[in-house]
Formats: sequence, structure tokens, C-alpha cells
Amino acid sequence: MATCPECDAEIVIDDDDLEEMEAGDPWDCEACGSRLRVASLDPIEFEGDDEDEEEADDEEEADDEEAAESDTDLDDEFDDDDDDADDKEDWDE
Repeated sequence: MATCPECDAEIVIDDDDLEEMEAGDPWDCEACGSRLRVASLDPIEFEGDDEDEEEADDEEEADDEEAAESDTDLDDEFDDDDDDADDKEDWDE
């Protein structure tokens, strides 16, 4: 018998599934819906699926980078406006 590392629920595994199971295989906890990976077969143990967390972290980092680039673009746009104002003043003189 195995338990979910996220919610400690008992994970029931059919004999057919057990025969085909390998370490590293994905598994979903029916109790809490967590995505798990088979950590070991004897005894059967599961661990949280770090790939899902890494993908989420990567998406957050990409969003942060896009936001930073957007802010930089706005700063450059305002800087260009200041240059235009200086040029107009030179022409007026």
C-alpha cells in the first residue's frame, strides 16, 4: 500500500497497473488530484511531480521578464519624447 505525499490518502493500485509500473511513471492522486511520480517500486512510494512545478515557475519567470521588457520600452519611449522637446527648443531659438 502507498500513500500520497501531498494529502496522505491511501493510493490503491490494481495488480495489472502494478505489473506495468516503473519508477518515474506519472500518477494522479484520486483523492486530491495531485500529479505524482513513482519514486520506488519496492516498497511502492510516490513523490510530487516537480516538472509541473518547474513549468509553472518557468511561466512565471517568462511573465516577469516580459513585464520588465515592457517597462523598459515605456521608459525608452518617454526618453525619446524628451529628446524631441529639446530639439524643438533648439529650433525655436
